[in-house]
Amino acid sequence: MSRTLPVQCPSCNEVMEISELTCPACDTRVQGHFPAPALLRLSAEQMQFVETFLRCRGNIKEVERDLKISYPTVRSRLNQVIRTLGYPVTQGPEDERMEQVLNALDKGELTFEQAMDWIREENTRE
Repeated sequence: MSRTLPVQCPSCNEVMEISELTCPACDTRVQGHFPAPALLRLSAEQMQFVETFLRCRGNIKEVERDLKISYPTVRSRLNQVIRTLGYPVTQGPEDERMEQVLNALDKGELTFEQAMDWIREENTRE
């Protein structure tokens, strides 16, 4: 059974710190307060996306094929990862609208056909 490092406190949900490191070979221990790496803040789904993105060397077309998702969905997931890591996502108004449409589709607030109509309309404007 594989265990994962807990990153959020089960009591208050704050990000936890690493306070001890142990060498498995000689049992040397180092104690202190070490912040967890930013990547540990990612959810399991986000981490899987990042691994796929890296394996595809950042080629969005390959990520689309590998995960069987659309270009806007790849962009949306990438933006979510960037935000989770604490970086700002610079987007134009059309990017923000695309993300809103994708989120509405994900929540069931829009049908697939409605979302596709909006995407087609946006593509004819370009």
